[in-house]
Amino acid sequence: MIAFEAGCSTTAMGIMPHRDIDRALELALSLDIPFYPQLPNVSIYEDMYIQASQNFPGITIDFDKERLVFNTASFEQELDGYFMKMDCPETFALAKEYSVVFHKFLSKELQGYKAIRGQVTGPVSFGFKVLDESLKPIIYNEEARAVLFDFIQKKVNIQYQELKKRNTNAFVWLDEPGLGYVFSGLSGYNEQHAKEDYYNFLQGLEGPKGLHLCADVNLPYLLELGVEILSFDAYQIEFMPKEYASSVAEFLKRGGVISWGVIPTESTTLATQTPETLAKLLMNYWEVVYQNTGLSPKQIAEQALVAPARCCLRDVVQADFRGEATGLVAEREQVSSVEEGVIEKAFAFLPELSHILRDKYGL
Repeated sequence: MIAFEAGCSTTAMGIMPHRDIDRALELALSLDIPFYPQLPNVSIYEDMYIQASQNFPGITIDFDKERLVFNTASFEQELDGYFMKMDCPETFALAKEYSVVFHKFLSKELQGYKAIRGQVTGPVSFGFKVLDESLKPIIYNEEARAVLFDFIQKKVNIQYQELKKRNTNAFVWLDEPGLGYVFSGLSGYNEQHAKEDYYNFLQGLEGPKGLHLCADVNLPYLLELGVEILSFDAYQIEFMPKEYASSVAEFLKRGGVISWGVIPTESTTLATQTPETLAKLLMNYWEVVYQNTGLSPKQIAEQALVAPARCCLRDVVQADFRGEATGLVAEREQVSSVEEGVIEKAFAFLPELSHILRDKYGL
């Protein structure tokens, strides 16, 4: 159940390009609904997949290639020990080693916000990303997949409990770019299987059930998974298809909240936009829903959050994380600085965009 009023409040995606932890936290805390940033340019442990992997059986970190490695034999050997530790909250808590930023966020004064948010990499994305010794995604391993869904569920619940101590209106959303893969004809794990697994998975989550996706979006599918808060890249759809309208209306009638990621985080695209043009884009989306369902734009706005469309991290040449490759480190820092500027501009649009929408709909 969602206990806070959305009302076009501001929030943002979890991953940020910043190398300065304090600056990233300052930006996150400037929003109506702040979150703890994931900062992969600060540490390898801030990578969304590596951060979620702590204590999963059979997984190690390849520091040279900056990726996770899954070994089936190790998984089977470690399973009994893992099961013995499942009743211990520390097994699923985010340790300081895996996120200095999360613990710094928890040390801030968070009671005065209407809500606060965390994030955990979703099981579908994790399962597609992590490969076994045969380079096969572990989501195809039935035993590993069953453990993974339970593991992530417990991770979400422990994080939610920690956040709720700081603000009663806490929630955690699942970061699930991998849900875009289930529609691929090449995927052996399809949208129907994912939907069934997700329904069962969501039943065990504490607090509001949230989902974030900034890959290609099948909006009706996402809205029918059983979540209560959906965050997605709304900018990319460019116009609201009529066939999406009824799914949006039904979701909102059930009390759901949609976080409309409408501020682009690609520099050339962002340069063509203003808060006014982006407000108009959102209003056009909401008008299509109204025309096809009768749900008023004001009600849509009352149950809306506004956010940047997605994170701003590109695939660039990766330097050795210990810093020996000086030239690559310099290149990485230069790219990060450019990305930081884009994100800061997108964040600067947020309060003005929110203000325009609130004034328009009398919120």
